[in-house]
Amino acid sequence: MAPRPEGWFEVETEAAPGSRYMYRLGSGQAVPDPASRGQAEDVHGPSLVVDPNNYRWRRPEWQGRPWHETVLYELHAGTLGGFAGVQRDLDRLAAIGVTAIELMPINDFPGTRNWGYDGALPFAPDRSYGTPDELKALIDAAHERGLMVFLDVVYNHFGPDGNYLSLYAPDFFRQDVKTPWGAAIDFRQKPVRRFFIENALYWLTEYRFDGLRLDAVHAIADQTWLDEMAAEVRRSIDKGRHVHLVLEHDGNEADHLRHGYDGQWNDDAHHVLHVLLTGESDGYYSDYAREPARQLARALAEGFIFQGDPSPFRKGEKRGTPCADLPPTAFVLFLQNHDQIGNRAFGDRLTALADPDALKAAIALQLLSPNIPLVFMGEERMAQTPFQFFTDYTGDLADAVREGRRREFASFTRFGGEDIPDPNARETFERSRVPPSGDDSLYRTLLKLRHESIVPRLQGVRTLDSEVLGPAAVLVRWRMGDGGILAMAANLGTEPAAIATPSGTQLYATSHTAIANGKLAARSTVVFFEPAP
Repeated sequence: MAPRPEGWFEVETEAAPGSRYMYRLGSGQAVPDPASRGQAEDVHGPSLVVDPNNYRWRRPEWQGRPWHETVLYELHAGTLGGFAGVQRDLDRLAAIGVTAIELMPINDFPGTRNWGYDGALPFAPDRSYGTPDELKALIDAAHERGLMVFLDVVYNHFGPDGNYLSLYAPDFFRQDVKTPWGAAIDFRQKPVRRFFIENALYWLTEYRFDGLRLDAVHAIADQTWLDEMAAEVRRSIDKGRHVHLVLEHDGNEADHLRHGYDGQWNDDAHHVLHVLLTGESDGYYSDYAREPARQLARALAEGFIFQGDPSPFRKGEKRGTPCADLPPTAFVLFLQNHDQIGNRAFGDRLTALADPDALKAAIALQLLSPNIPLVFMGEERMAQTPFQFFTDYTGDLADAVREGRRREFASFTRFGGEDIPDPNARETFERSRVPPSGDDSLYRTLLKLRHESIVPRLQGVRTLDSEVLGPAAVLVRWRMGDGGILAMAANLGTEPAAIATPSGTQLYATSHTAIANGKLAARSTVVFFEPAP
């Protein structure tokens, strides 16, 4: 390969689709292409020449859907039988009222199973899920049903096995900054910034994904890259096409939502709802256990709870920035997701932790609020099965991951470290599959109501006010885009709360007696709508 400026090397040759190739380093070691479009075997083996124009799109005219119509369904392709298995479930998801599926990371990882966040080759769909053309067929089939497809991408680290960049491009990584998952990627370097911008554009153009969810961007040391990437996407995507960018940012940095990003996961809202539903106050949940009703009211009315406020869990460190000027649709609201289930010791869901009536009230709150809802796979069927942390490592790395997982939870009094499922055991993966059947009628009812009565009024929505009704009860009102007022009262506690019944027509109530005699019943949610005069 001939050297080129800025550390690049280049050779041009003919190679038919399906050809295998590797790069040979000066040491003699052969490594896969860091921008491989597909692997012949696994992350350590040869890369494949993939013809990006081989697939013939059936819906090339698809332009996506507006952000305010989004109802996200987060799923793990591997547990559902790969890209083909996901495709078989599209009709059901569309019928429930889902408008977008979000694939957890699919880029190549070691072995045949991984929970998603240990990828080594960011451009290569893992072969255990299917071929590049099978991924395109899934996206095409989703578009035929009016469904958007989002992809979860990881730009803050590489997995611990299968990435060789440090051998021949050590400056790709920083020596002075670490992440919880290893060496930090050096986004100060122009080629590094371009590598990941090209990755984002690749998924959005070559595969026609409708959106990206960027994982844990607080772990990217140079935050300027985030806005640079968003600006490049907005410049590059065809005019008229709806493409959405969503962040996960533990720092609650709201300014990115004013510079090219459509939404951000609202961990604050999840955490306070989890505390109200389960009573748990370990770890970061302790920040939400003292005044949960006040915090829930703020989350529904303004977005983040911590907007520059000191965090007791973080020893008084201030967290977040003001966000009350942003619309409710800038915040993605969820009761569960891969992190909040998979990072628990046993991967247990809210169905195993919360009172059923309180959980149903929280589901109504989530799906009928003006926030963008996200549902984790199986949640719509009230699945009891866990979603556990699983990998497919071997040798010393497998031992290290297993023991690290057990050390992480060894201090918990509810169980011993030895009880923690072995991430590398196949049964850990098998336990994480969603049952093929279940009652999804509650989600069908609520999402039908959302699409009929709330979504058409979401553009231009703004919060009017919020009120704390009791220790676990709130009332929030929003001015909708058509001038009407949406009012939601929710009580996740065990005692009734005093309430002045909101004006307007009752759209939904969790029970016939949810509001009676000036009281909002325990474990209930009621929604009213008052048209504009």
